[in-house]
Amino acid sequence: MSALAKTALAVLILCLGGVALPSPSSAAARASDRADSSAKHVSGSAGLFADWVITSGDSHGLPFVIVDKKNAEVLVFYPDGRLRGAAPALLGLAHGDDSVPGIGQRKLSSITPEERTTPAGRFVASLGNDLGKKNVVWVDYDAAISLHRVITTNPKEHRLQRLATASILDNRISYGCINVPVKFYNAVVEPSFTGTNGIVYVLPETRSIQAVFPAYAVDEKMRSSN
Repeated sequence: MSALAKTALAVLILCLGGVALPSPSSAAARASDRADSSAKHVSGSAGLFADWVITSGDSHGLPFVIVDKKNAEVLVFYPDGRLRGAAPALLGLAHGDDSVPGIGQRKLSSITPEERTTPAGRFVASLGNDLGKKNVVWVDYDAAISLHRVITTNPKEHRLQRLATASILDNRISYGCINVPVKFYNAVVEPSFTGTNGIVYVLPETRSIQAVFPAYAVDEKMRSSN
């Protein structure tokens, strides 16, 4: 991948207006608090999907991650299916489930706001480095999509505050990469992928889960017929 492609990890000088944000100090504390606590259970579509991953063996004994775009949350699981941790996430500015073809090879300046999506799907992911030598989890290397520590170099984006607010309406800001709290990345994400690959499942928001994950649809049909 070209250097220009990897710059999709850089901070986007954008700010979604109209959302009341807490002060930077309180936001940082609240984001850290949320990163410390693992969900006691996983509910809704993400919970059903996690059950399917475990019972079907789709993760092939690897650690796995579910990115729940509708709830702006990242859930990390041990290989045996136990929940290792959960945290809020920042996602692509635009709603959508597909990356524009060839977007990973384009100049940053050419990528329009409506093209800044976090693609849905099943990805074999691994640790790697970005241009700044910081390790990230490469989800879709060709499209320059990764899971990484929240970027805070541009104060105008208020990324820590966005992670800390209860609302999910302000969690759309990135080019498509998945930003999580630093403490959560260091304590949960990085150890999960150290020395091994893992599976990242990004759940769709504009299409059905069955359309994106055909095997899930087949198993669901079999369950309903029993």
